[in-house]
Amino acid sequence: MNSMPSKNWVDTHFHVFNAREAFAGARYVPQYTASLQDWMAVSQGVGVTRGVCVQPSFLGVDNRLMVGALKAHPDVLRGVAVLAAVTQADELNALHAVGVRGIRLNLAGVSHDVTEWTRADRLWRTLHELGWHLEVHTDQGALPAVLTKLPSDLPLVVDHMAKPNEARRNDASIFAVVHRAQKVATYVKLSGAYRLGGVDAATLAHLWLHELGPAALLWGSDWPCTNHEQLARYDVLCAELNTWVGPQHLEDVLSHNPHRLYWEAAARA
Repeated sequence: MNSMPSKNWVDTHFHVFNAREAFAGARYVPQYTASLQDWMAVSQGVGVTRGVCVQPSFLGVDNRLMVGALKAHPDVLRGVAVLAAVTQADELNALHAVGVRGIRLNLAGVSHDVTEWTRADRLWRTLHELGWHLEVHTDQGALPAVLTKLPSDLPLVVDHMAKPNEARRNDASIFAVVHRAQKVATYVKLSGAYRLGGVDAATLAHLWLHELGPAALLWGSDWPCTNHEQLARYDVLCAELNTWVGPQHLEDVLSHNPHRLYWEAAARA
């Protein structure tokens, strides 16, 4: 980027995992290791000094590697876990203590049936008490139907620009997110441009900026870009944001917004 890097820039979406480790039957098994040290080396090279470690789908509800990363760097890392709908409050409290601040429903490429989550009243209640948010990743165009089945009063983070069918204001996914944002804190991650099914990322980012404003946008590298590793050039991924939102909004997207969501929100709960 052309501007001077901030010491408080946050990458809100990166993964850590070990080669050939995945739950039985996972649709993707990594053949390489993506270590926390590797991420820190490439992120700090562009001025990103804090991060949110997001549990990858192929590790399922085994969050141990992510938790280990958070424990090693409690001041600069936060986490988003993958959990079962029946997870008890004591486990949620333990995860909160090490820096987890949300749960992720990664429905991309699998069934979007969320019936078990419609019955998870106890879990949702604990998330409210902890000040956590819900992060959702769906297949392209599938977000609106999913949102109708999930709590409407929890802060929401939508992965990979919400993956609408079109970068148009009247697209159903965009309408659903804008509508929800009128009632509860709602964020869109500007990430995963290669996961948008041909929708132009720059056009979509400009649309989100116009529809939601800079205070509702986050940036994530999606490092190491599983299934798209050839695009995992961290400096290029970070520089894209400058073209998407302009230098005048970088501090909001890279610093103010993520600190408010991942560091401050739970402190107020």
